[in-house]
Amino acid sequence: MDLLVIGVGYVGLVSGACFAEMGHNVVCLDINIEKIQQLELGNIPIYEPGLEEIVKRNIKAGRLTFTTDYKTSVPNAQVCFIAVDTPTMADGSANTLNVEKVALALAQNMQNYMVVVTKSTVPVGTTNNIGEIITQILKQREVNIPFDVVSNPEFLKEGNAVQDFMKPDRVIIGVNNPDVITIMKDIYSPFMLNHERLIVMDVVSAELAKYVANAMLATRISFMNEIAGLCEKLGANIDLIRKGIGSDQRIGHSFLYAGPGYGGSCLPKDVKALQAQATSLNYSMPLVQAVDHVNTNQKKLMGKKIASYFNREGGLENKVIGILGLAFKPDTDDMREAASLVLIEDLLNQGAILRLFDPVAMERAKELIPSHSKSITWCQSEVECALGADALVLMTEWKQFRFMDFDALLSNMNGSTFFDARNQYQPDDMARKGFHYISIGRNPKNPTEFIEKENIRNYQEMEITI
Repeated sequence: MDLLVIGVGYVGLVSGACFAEMGHNVVCLDINIEKIQQLELGNIPIYEPGLEEIVKRNIKAGRLTFTTDYKTSVPNAQVCFIAVDTPTMADGSANTLNVEKVALALAQNMQNYMVVVTKSTVPVGTTNNIGEIITQILKQREVNIPFDVVSNPEFLKEGNAVQDFMKPDRVIIGVNNPDVITIMKDIYSPFMLNHERLIVMDVVSAELAKYVANAMLATRISFMNEIAGLCEKLGANIDLIRKGIGSDQRIGHSFLYAGPGYGGSCLPKDVKALQAQATSLNYSMPLVQAVDHVNTNQKKLMGKKIASYFNREGGLENKVIGILGLAFKPDTDDMREAASLVLIEDLLNQGAILRLFDPVAMERAKELIPSHSKSITWCQSEVECALGADALVLMTEWKQFRFMDFDALLSNMNGSTFFDARNQYQPDDMARKGFHYISIGRNPKNPTEFIEKENIRNYQEMEITI
């Protein structure tokens, strides 16, 4: 099938490349000339595991092409996916101006029947509004060209987006015309050969489903972060609680990890947009509002822990803090809403000197972090980040940080304090390595290692008894 994907940001590029991988002929359109020129050369503007190989392979096969021209690309497309950005406005609502501009351009260049699909995360009513814009322009052109609009929200995790697209948990499509279901099934059938995962609903429900999914994930994260604070007050261990409740099938294990707060391009934006739409309807959503509030406070938590620790030493002025990991999560270079940005601003305001390192997101970070020539050093390794540091802070749980040379880190540090915002390590083990270890929701006096061994022994005895 001949597909057109408009917007080659994160969602559009992954979608277009994966559609091409399954045999569709895909044209990706973007008005950013430089970005298109780089993509034609096989240069990927984002870091996403597996994406570069797929893009290059399908460019070579002729199934994936890039353009900036609506006039040549729209008439040949059977289905057009809109995947442009919907940035957050001051009131928290999503700005749909880019989506509306695309609808206008499509209507001006359509010549044959087309299915117009919203892949962008948009407020409820946007997909039907696209239909109204196209209808109005076609009337002005005095042409009668049939079309359908469909909502097809994306559910991609950054760092695992290619895998999510190729093997989706579900594919949601919202339709007004049942006849278009067959077309959408034909597009997605290669991705669902082993199991039918297509869920059909009305357009409004499909649009809302995207926001509700991300609000639910954000709720789980904020809830566990709030419980982690209570654990610190009571001397409990959030990791053991997570295992205890996660084993309940009604709850499950996903998104129950305490940390520095959620970030990225989806959860923060979508939670705010859901609140904003509810407010516009004079409908109160105190739970969703609380989720956002808890997350805002959680991003300040690590800064408060560090400041509290160094208050006994005269404060953070001229203290050297090494930060390991800057991206909002591992396996991506995305810095949007990253908790590290809040921490960096907080530490700089208190006079700290920072040494920063991330395996992938350094260049993105440099675009967002103001230049403080005397206060920031950009490092090329974990050991360099530790050089002369009074403390280290783990902010992103990159795999390469799991088995660092802790002896080398400690020998290069000026101090021995290690703040772990991701609970990556065990308190007992870090203490044996010589660190003063501080994490989230875990009492360092709690005998975690003994408890873990006791749990393993109990399970073994159960197996023998059975």
